[in-house]
Amino acid sequence: MNASEDQLSDAALVAAIADGDRRAFDDLYARHVAWLVVRLSRRCADSGLVDEVVQDTFVAVWRGADRWAGRGEVAAWIWGIGIRRLIDRRRSRPRDTLPWLEPSAAEPSAEELVLLGVQYGDLGAALRQLSPELRAVVQATILDGLTTREAGRLLGIPAGTVKTRMMRARAQLREELS
Repeated sequence: MNASEDQLSDAALVAAIADGDRRAFDDLYARHVAWLVVRLSRRCADSGLVDEVVQDTFVAVWRGADRWAGRGEVAAWIWGIGIRRLIDRRRSRPRDTLPWLEPSAAEPSAEELVLLGVQYGDLGAALRQLSPELRAVVQATILDGLTTREAGRLLGIPAGTVKTRMMRARAQLREELS
């Protein structure tokens, strides 16, 4: 057991959540909400949207705890849910309603500009040319910021396969963007 005998591991908490244990959910939420808010805030300046995504993420954790495969870190699983929710929310918003396009809004972060480029620019078109397998690896490692090992766990493939697919994706992207 970890530092405290009465403190359950994240994996044990997820298993308890799958059985409907509300206290386990509260404990998991308390452990992970702060870093999730910080990481999502680095990718999106709209604090209201970040709050919505965090809420959606933990609702998904509650509803999907029984589907967690038990492989990898629970934090990587939560992050994968959160970043996908953020990207989906940003894609579903009309471009003219994005808060940083209003004169009084804060400047977009570099990550927000990259995400806009991914969606609307040449990079987005190049990414859409990739196979779904290569695109998933690029999203997990580059856009979501996961390590090779975390991406492998998230995608259910070996870390070596992640590296190989990333190498192929880079080569195809270079060709598309040149």
